[in-house]
Amino acid sequence: MNQPALWRRGLLMVVLSLTVFSQLYCQAGRRDKFIKVYLPSGREITAELAVSPAERERGLMFRESLEPDQGMLFVFEEEDLYSFWMKNTLIPLDIIWLNSHRQIVHIEKNVPPCAQDPCPGYRPRQPALYVLELKAGQAEANNLQLYQRLSFILPDWVKKK
Repeated sequence: MNQPALWRRGLLMVVLSLTVFSQLYCQAGRRDKFIKVYLPSGREITAELAVSPAERERGLMFRESLEPDQGMLFVFEEEDLYSFWMKNTLIPLDIIWLNSHRQIVHIEKNVPPCAQDPCPGYRPRQPALYVLELKAGQAEANNLQLYQRLSFILPDWVKKK
């Protein structure tokens, strides 16, 4: 093969590789990491999704602030009694467990950051499929009560229950 043909072939391989990479990157980029969660009052919260085990494990660790209209929604594969702790979490939170019908089954209000090991765990009394973490005081400010239903639509890439 002559030099120009090798050059064209190499250039074609680079272009194809970049195309494949950009397709993969764009697919991941389309994954909505933030959704709107609507409280019973109609107020909306912008919630970051924590879907993978690594995302759920990290949660809101090391975050220095959280606005009143922000939160994190943990999505699990099945309903269970998921325990949460505040290891490496710098801000106090309200933790709200939701069943598969998106009804509140447990609320822990004003959970403080963990100052030293061992960190206490916080666990619902009933199984949950979702957990919403909000800035401390938001459960009370929004008058959230047991068995109220929250509304949200998960993106297609999240396995729905």
